[in-house]
Amino acid sequence: MSVNQTTETAAQETGANAEAESIEVEVAYAKPSLQRILKISVTPGTSAREIIQLSGIRDIFPEIEAEPIVGIFSRKVSLDDTLENGDRLEIYRPLLADPKEVRRRKAEEQKNRSKMTAAKPALN
Repeated sequence: MSVNQTTETAAQETGANAEAESIEVEVAYAKPSLQRILKISVTPGTSAREIIQLSGIRDIFPEIEAEPIVGIFSRKVSLDDTLENGDRLEIYRPLLADPKEVRRRKAEEQKNRSKMTAAKPALN
């Protein structure tokens, strides 16, 4: 399904017709190897949850969680929040590692390396 087909389908499924007002929004998702931004037309008041469904992005990325964390232009929002004309809805992937834990582990490794270096006798 092309982006234009997605746009038409979204407008039909939300009950929009030629006379009804609609807004243009983007839905973005990215993996290291593949990124997509889909443009769709929806009726004002459509929630982030509905926009994800209407966009068809899960057809491209079936691994998207049922209740993903989302944002609008890098600002975290609820799936129940509505979007405005021109907004980009970003669907975030879950973290693979807790950043605080990674920093703590690196600091501990650095500390251990420093102790080992200090404990080695000088070779003269």
